[in-house]
Amino acid sequence: MIPPETYFQFHLVFTLPVIALLVAASWYRGTRLDSPAAVAGMVVILGLALGYTTPWDNLLIEVGVWWYGDGVVWRTIWVAPVGEYLFFLAQPTATLLFLGLFEFPTDMSLSLTVRERLAGLLSGVGVSLVGVCLLLAGDSWLYLASILVWAGPVLAIQWAFGWTYLVYIRRAVVAAVAVPTLYFWVADWTAISLGLWTIADTYSVGLAPFGFPVEEATFFVVTNLFVVQGYVLYCWLVAQWPTVTPTSLPGVTGDPSER
Repeated sequence: MIPPETYFQFHLVFTLPVIALLVAASWYRGTRLDSPAAVAGMVVILGLALGYTTPWDNLLIEVGVWWYGDGVVWRTIWVAPVGEYLFFLAQPTATLLFLGLFEFPTDMSLSLTVRERLAGLLSGVGVSLVGVCLLLAGDSWLYLASILVWAGPVLAIQWAFGWTYLVYIRRAVVAAVAVPTLYFWVADWTAISLGLWTIADTYSVGLAPFGFPVEEATFFVVTNLFVVQGYVLYCWLVAQWPTVTPTSLPGVTGDPSER
């Protein structure tokens, strides 16, 4: 089993052990994931990760952006292996468990100005627009461009809701994104090196330090951003929601009794 030869063995070597280790660390040190509201947030993030990634991933497999080695795949749903769907859940689970070990303040007001929200929204839209431009540049940009087009809507929503808060707790966000990303880079690079899956040269730009395609590196940065930003924004919302009043919302002023 070491090195892994199938997708399930990949999980046994790379995803399940790290999840077990993080569960043990959470039990020993304590974690933010220790209340019904926290667990509910985690379940929502996992559901969104599975639902949003599934069609995108399957469409890229159908196009031929990547494929799997002989004997690696057990069964498929649509065209993606069952192991792929497990990965859609395992990666955010590991990232959320790691994030749960961090303390970060949630005392910042939910209120943002219209200009601030618009800046966050347009930044996310800009990510997708860059992806669209790359799509027009030729087939070799397809994989990278599709990541950016796919990422933009989620980033736009998250940044419009609370990019100022994400900046406020940037140290926790950066650390919680960077460490899982580095780990999954190594895991994915190993799988590619062993031939468990192969990225098509036709649809990648060919930039691959140490044999690790830049598209794969970008994917893990983006998806861990989704997870970390989504969860800290959820924690912020839950903490601040009881204090929200009509006059604290953008564009609302005056005594509520006067309206």
